[in-house]
Amino acid sequence: MNPGQWIRNQWQKLKRFWPQAPSLGRRGEAAAARFLKKKGYVIVARSDRMRLGELDLVAVDGRTVVFVEVKTRRSHESGHPAEAVGDDKQRRLTRLALTYLKRHNLLEYPARFDVVAVTWADDRREPVIEHFPNAFEAVGQWQLFG
Repeated sequence: MNPGQWIRNQWQKLKRFWPQAPSLGRRGEAAAARFLKKKGYVIVARSDRMRLGELDLVAVDGRTVVFVEVKTRRSHESGHPAEAVGDDKQRRLTRLALTYLKRHNLLEYPARFDVVAVTWADDRREPVIEHFPNAFEAVGQWQLFG
């Protein structure tokens, strides 16, 4: 093995232990969770991955289960972050939410979808956070289970 290959192999072994800065999306989700906690929400799940996709945040507001989609951007150059939650995303989130409610035996509780838009410019220490409660209605077969 030549020295270059040896160095690459060593780097591959070590880099998994190297602390990495969280991505902009993860930082936005953490900021959104702190924001919602200050508003009295209880965060019960973060980045809940399922076969169909991922729920960013699941929270409880009173007796309501809240599925929170967090969109983080550095600026509004390509539109407002909340605009990224289109029809396809809403359908996917509805299916994920229904799966989550079934899995945790929560079908009898009211549920809603919120969107949190986080704008975090490079030159800012803290982001601008906008919360849109009840941002959209469930799409598809939700009514059969609600």
